Amino acid sequence: MSAAFAAYLLALLTAHTVADHWIQTHHQALCKGKPGRVGVLACLRHVATYTATTALLGLLVWQVLDLELSWLGFLAGQALSAVTHYFADRRVPLARLAQWFGKADFLALGVPRTGLDRNGNAYDDNPSLGTGAYSLDQSFHHLCLFLAALLTVAL
Repeated sequence: MSAAFAAYLLALLTAHTVADHWIQTHHQALCKGKPGRVGVLACLRHVATYTATTALLGLLVWQVLDLELSWLGFLAGQALSAVTHYFADRRVPLARLAQWFGKADFLALGVPRTGLDRNGNAYDDNPSLGTGAYSLDQSFHHLCLFLAALLTVAL
């Protein structure tokens, strides 16, 4: 069971990175946290492609390595992953969770600050590949994938 957990977790973590950075569209990334219908639909589309990616890699490792998994476990793990991914990617719930844990300052690290240069042109004086919000988002996803893999092999 422990080998199945390790292999399946690795498949989910790999699929997560691919789905979030390669499969997700630019529109989904920009809009999934917006309020209202636009945000909800963008996030649902992202979660659909994200779940398809985790399911595909999960099925691949399950079949190639002949893991002892059940369809109930597989579907339960995928459902847990999808629901928690939607929760996190809507932005506000995860931001509130971070604030509840006393991480408001960390959440704001690296947030772009716009201003004007001496010619009146807008610029970002704090370019960054990652932010505190991104780090908290990714660590939350990893925790949820850990739980999804555990659920998958346990059922």
